[in-house]
Amino acid sequence: MNTRVLTGITTTGTPHLGNYAGAIRPAVQASTQPGVDAFFFLADYHALIKCDDPARVARSRLEIAATWLAVGLDPERVTFYRQSDIPEIPELSWLLTCVTAKGLMNRAHAYKASVDQNVAKNVDPDDGITMGLFSYPILMAADIVMFNANKVPVGRDQIQHLEMARDIAQRFNHLYGREYFSLPEVVIEEDVATLPGLDGRKMSKSYNNTIPLFEGGKSALRASVMRIVTDSREPGQPKDAESSHLYTLYRAFATSEQSTAFRQQLEAGMGWGDAKQALFEHLENLLAPMREKYVDLMANPGRIEDILQAGAAKARKLAVPFMQELREAVGLRTLGAAATAGKSAQGKKEKSKGARFVSFRDEDGGFRFRLLAADGEELLLSQRFADPKEAGALMRRLQSEPADSVLQAHAQGYAVVIDGVTVATAPEGVQGEPAAGIARTREALLSLAQE
Repeated sequence: MNTRVLTGITTTGTPHLGNYAGAIRPAVQASTQPGVDAFFFLADYHALIKCDDPARVARSRLEIAATWLAVGLDPERVTFYRQSDIPEIPELSWLLTCVTAKGLMNRAHAYKASVDQNVAKNVDPDDGITMGLFSYPILMAADIVMFNANKVPVGRDQIQHLEMARDIAQRFNHLYGREYFSLPEVVIEEDVATLPGLDGRKMSKSYNNTIPLFEGGKSALRASVMRIVTDSREPGQPKDAESSHLYTLYRAFATSEQSTAFRQQLEAGMGWGDAKQALFEHLENLLAPMREKYVDLMANPGRIEDILQAGAAKARKLAVPFMQELREAVGLRTLGAAATAGKSAQGKKEKSKGARFVSFRDEDGGFRFRLLAADGEELLLSQRFADPKEAGALMRRLQSEPADSVLQAHAQGYAVVIDGVTVATAPEGVQGEPAAGIARTREALLSLAQE
């Protein structure tokens, strides 16, 4: 059985060397593994949330597509498409919006960070915040569950969005009485390279310290490498390779034998100028063949368009029938089908509503669960457990214990205390209203006990 892996790339910039080492190269390598069904897409709808420059978005779509193809992404082996070429994705996003609790979106890190910045500036909390930013996690969920991805590689800053995608998918499945969506699993690449930029900080456009991947050609690559900050040790003086940004960059693109040789040269007193030249030549040997393909693709955008359209057609073979199935599920049926649905289907749907536990694995590898109300609002968040069986046992116990005996109010909100130990607490979104929160939690636990 194949594992479906999905990766999205927001089209707001030009890829640099850090993007290649940290995301592009490992993703392409993973797509060649047996048993992997890889989906790669240009997240151009997401780009509109971050960028209102049409020329930049259009140029970035071209550059990013050309980059992925130039570095070896095989469109015959993977499904490579633009988000905006799959109309079923925004349609699904709306269906998911209609089952997602606003309280869940209130807790999204990106939204909360924007609100906090506004509060710090003493302006309206929602100043400048669009609905695109607010509901970004729902569109991301639609990207993922549209194709029922099993694994989604992300950075740690995106873990919360994956957990939200799981919550939203579970909510839809629960409401409509079937496992329409599989629950995506977050994949954190712990060993992915994080490259230093010209000044030693993480390579990022935000710091203006990037080394170009293809743009500007050989001369731009050399000019950037020569600007890398080094210490004041003269030629002939031994260098500390481990603290050298040059060595870190070299090692990210070299074999262990090449890295060892370069390290020995530094420790033997190689001058920084010679070391930079060695790094440049090593990178140029690696990038030149890929750059040649990139330049050819950029000169022939029609070829890229054909590849993306073929990828969209491949993706829509899955999306179109699945979307029709989801339309049927929510009642958007043809009139003939609607007439035959009858009251029994409606009764089944009503029965499916209710409070529920949602288990998940957090970013530190621990096991937790949430208690959600019938409308999807989060009522409890458990402590972290090393063993998933412990979390499961606690969920079962909460369904059998009298709610009033385990729920306790305190200054910050409320919590569940069993055998003198706090095992779950109110989530941030419901803190400060202990009476109302306890009442809703009691109601949810009672409903679960009666199932």
